[in-house]
Amino acid sequence: MSDNAKEIDEKEFNSKFKAPSSKLVPLGLVDFWAPWCGPCMAYSPIIDELASEYPQIECCKLNVDKAQATAVELQIRSIPTVIIFKNGKPVESIVGVVSKSTLKQAIEKFIE
Repeated sequence: MSDNAKEIDEKEFNSKFKAPSSKLVPLGLVDFWAPWCGPCMAYSPIIDELASEYPQIECCKLNVDKAQATAVELQIRSIPTVIIFKNGKPVESIVGVVSKSTLKQAIEKFIE
């Protein structure tokens, strides 16, 4: 599915992006997607590019079909949804396909 953004499962998501955790990612971007979602597949190269351009953030992909509990908990009602996490808390949510520049603007708000 992806070259640069790592596909993770629900367990790994919980350890990286949900507080409390000793492995908590300081800043991360998670693309919530599904393999049957055409817009999600079209979005994939953009997420991979962002992973390459922003090595200081952890870019991951979480298949909502395999992580239904997390999707419900985060109230993911439409995919693709991208959520930026900072220290275990969601700080920005972007629903639907947006431009790469829009995603970059969202990311840059949280880079210190």
